[in-house]
Amino acid sequence: MAYEFKLPDLGEGLTEGEVGHWLVTEGQEIAEDDPLVEIQTDKATVEIPSPAAGVVARILVAEGEIVPVGTVLVVIGGDGGPVEEPPIPKPAMAEGAGPDRVRATPLVRKIAQELGVDLAHVSPTGPGGRVTEEDVQRAAPATEAEEGRREPLRGVRRVIAEHMARAHREVPPVTWVEECDFEAVAIERVVATVVKACALALKEFPELNARLDGDDIVYLDRYDIGVAVQTERGLMVPVVRGCYTASLDEIDLEVRRLAEAARAGTLRPEELHGSTFTVTSAGKLAGLFSTPIVNHPEVAILSIGRIAPRPVVRGEDVVVRRSGTIALTFDHRVIDGARAAEFGLAVIRGVEQHG
Repeated sequence: MAYEFKLPDLGEGLTEGEVGHWLVTEGQEIAEDDPLVEIQTDKATVEIPSPAAGVVARILVAEGEIVPVGTVLVVIGGDGGPVEEPPIPKPAMAEGAGPDRVRATPLVRKIAQELGVDLAHVSPTGPGGRVTEEDVQRAAPATEAEEGRREPLRGVRRVIAEHMARAHREVPPVTWVEECDFEAVAIERVVATVVKACALALKEFPELNARLDGDDIVYLDRYDIGVAVQTERGLMVPVVRGCYTASLDEIDLEVRRLAEAARAGTLRPEELHGSTFTVTSAGKLAGLFSTPIVNHPEVAILSIGRIAPRPVVRGEDVVVRRSGTIALTFDHRVIDGARAAEFGLAVIRGVEQHG
């Protein structure tokens, strides 16, 4: 019996996904729950296991192709015998193409258009007679003005680019910066301490724990804070749930677990969705301060600058303290500057008093 595996709904209103990398090949025998395919979502790379055991009979969507939820990605034959390939939606023809169907991903079509290549006259070398990016590059006319190596945005990098561009278009950002004394905070618990301080302050300043939905401001009654983690695959933002009621020790353990899972590529889809506010820190690579981009559809994000021993004034004395900066970028449509500053100062007090 054959099994048609379709692109599942990965949550948070996603309508499409990019096939990042197939972890199997046609003709390969796999067991249920074996790694099957990596899908790029609007947050991260998600590894999807095989829902059935059998032989991979047909791979229907090429790597790099973006398809809507519900598209059949692969056919798994239970006994390895022949199966009927499900119908594949016919792609739109490239301009100037003849009656024969041209099979190419939207990305390849876009590259062909940019390079002035007629897909109808390109010899395909990809699986199933698909035109690949390399086919288009070989068919492109040589230009003396072209310099360097051209590489399309793909995977997590493409998602980050689209996400940041959307935030930049829709959110009028303002960034507020202030110094913070981290002397009482163990350096390995800085992120967890700031997350807890943010959760407590968000309770007092609900407009920073909100979303703008059309003409309405939606004030959220949960405190689920995203923590930005840099990985080899790009920036990921796993979510620490229930930060207002969780203890600092519990938050610290969860931040460490999520960061390790993000770097190992084992985060579950639900661990990347639903944050109400975001905290980011570049650790040793942090500059004096940064102006982070709001993680849409949130309305504010807080970054931790570089923490190091610095001279500070205490009363009439100059002493050396481990200090850093806190920077808050916020959506000025929802949050007034004075309220943002008051929130930032409340976070700093929480860090300095309860570190």
